[in-house]
Amino acid sequence: MKSDIIKKGISRVGNRALLYATGVCAKDMQKPFIGIASSFSDLVPGHIHMRGLERAIENGVYAGGGRPFIFGIPAICDGIAMGHYGMRYSLASREIIADTVETMQGAYALDGLVLLTNCDKITPGMLMAAARIDVPTIVVTAGPMITGHYKGKRLDLVHDAFEAVGRYKKGEISKHDLDELEINACPGAGSCQGLFTANTMNCLTEAMGMSLIGCATSLAVSSKKARIAFESGSRIVELVKKNIKPRSILNKNALLNAITVDMALGGSTNTVLHLTAIAKEAGIDLSLAAFDKISRTTPKICDLRPSGEYFLEDMEVAGGISAVLKRLESRLKDNPTVSGPSIKKIAISGKVYDEEVIRSLADPYKEEGGIAILKGNIAKEGAVVKQGAVDEEAMTFTGRAKVFDAEEDAMDAILKGKVKKGDCLVIRYEGPSGGPGMREMLSPTSAIVGMGLSNDIALITDGRFSGGTRGPCIGHIAPEASKGGAIAIIRNGDRIKIDIRKRRIDAALSSTEIKRRLKKWKAPKPKVTGGWLSRYARFVSSASKGAVLEITDDKK
Repeated sequence: MKSDIIKKGISRVGNRALLYATGVCAKDMQKPFIGIASSFSDLVPGHIHMRGLERAIENGVYAGGGRPFIFGIPAICDGIAMGHYGMRYSLASREIIADTVETMQGAYALDGLVLLTNCDKITPGMLMAAARIDVPTIVVTAGPMITGHYKGKRLDLVHDAFEAVGRYKKGEISKHDLDELEINACPGAGSCQGLFTANTMNCLTEAMGMSLIGCATSLAVSSKKARIAFESGSRIVELVKKNIKPRSILNKNALLNAITVDMALGGSTNTVLHLTAIAKEAGIDLSLAAFDKISRTTPKICDLRPSGEYFLEDMEVAGGISAVLKRLESRLKDNPTVSGPSIKKIAISGKVYDEEVIRSLADPYKEEGGIAILKGNIAKEGAVVKQGAVDEEAMTFTGRAKVFDAEEDAMDAILKGKVKKGDCLVIRYEGPSGGPGMREMLSPTSAIVGMGLSNDIALITDGRFSGGTRGPCIGHIAPEASKGGAIAIIRNGDRIKIDIRKRRIDAALSSTEIKRRLKKWKAPKPKVTGGWLSRYARFVSSASKGAVLEITDDKK
């Protein structure tokens, strides 16, 4: 066992003495040491119930014959960090999470890991660590939140809180309604109720075989979730004994399966960043072209919020990810899983209990997958759109540029009514390096939707969008503005043409004019000059490469 290095031999008397100080018994020294990386936090609604899940995992590890050790992992709620300086830390925290798991496993020579996660950047950070350190690992995602209710309607965070701001400004709802939606939209523990980034990544984690069957959609408040946590604790000991490691599961087939499931679900555009980053840690080449190729041939068979009206709890009742896998069985590449059965066997045994929540391939909601990759003269490396959340009438859009160099400026203009039908909002210098941290633009997009302008206004950015974004919103534009990408030289009034079907995004500018403007362009001063974010800005790669930290010759 890896842990023998800290617990066996005469030279480890001091090490053992310190382990005994933690409450370890002599007989525990013969057991696998299992780390439980817990991202419990009182600050994250999706994580506030993890104390109980920690206990369930811990008991499972004991039952399986291992010795559990819980340690903490930082966690950020994107919704609370949204719309202000704090969002700069969200994507950057993904790297800290991966580094923390690596650090703890390396320092303590842990034999196996259970990664307890749920929201936003925590799940991909955990998976990056699993691929990097390659010791037996199971991921436990802590489950979606139940829906809220007000006036007989079901509620979710994005549609009924963030978008309610725009509806209130439009005069569509009263201040009383706004206050009631605010207090009722999120009724308790769990990841936000729609297919936003957290739930998308949790679904893909199960689809990749890194969590037990049923884990992704089992509700945060359910006893089923507690049982899965217990079973995960027991199962990890078996994986350690059999030396089944993540890279035997998190391989190219798993990633391609994840993209297929993502397209069928209509998930968050953030998965492009996260799956690319996980692939890099696993030593796998995964290009943006792979996402678009699979999207072209995979129909969208689910219609969950924000693009539809179903919730994750509906997906759970309809059969969960196993049911989605069943629909896609002919398109999946067989691969091992932490559960034991291969992904194809899990797909074959899946059952669909609601034909509308999870439609057949012959009767999809849309003929193509949920995400599209666009390119053009202002996005030579690529850009990403959640096409599954774009109405047919907005799949092509031509508008006049209205340029902002920060998200706050754009939000101020929207709320003051300075943004009009036919505008294409350009929010730049919000990329991985320029932001820094590639902030999500949920506040402006939600305000636009709430004001009833989602088909009449486009928004393009080198930043990101929340999984809750809908409408013609193009993110991840690369190269980013701070690196001299062409988005940096767009001016107010320039014509921007978006054609999602043809996968194009272009400014109506000649190549000569673009070159002329770029020649005059000067890089702005960094927005952040101290602390962790300044280092992140220096070393982070392009969004087209997953916005991961990398060392190049000019950064040594």
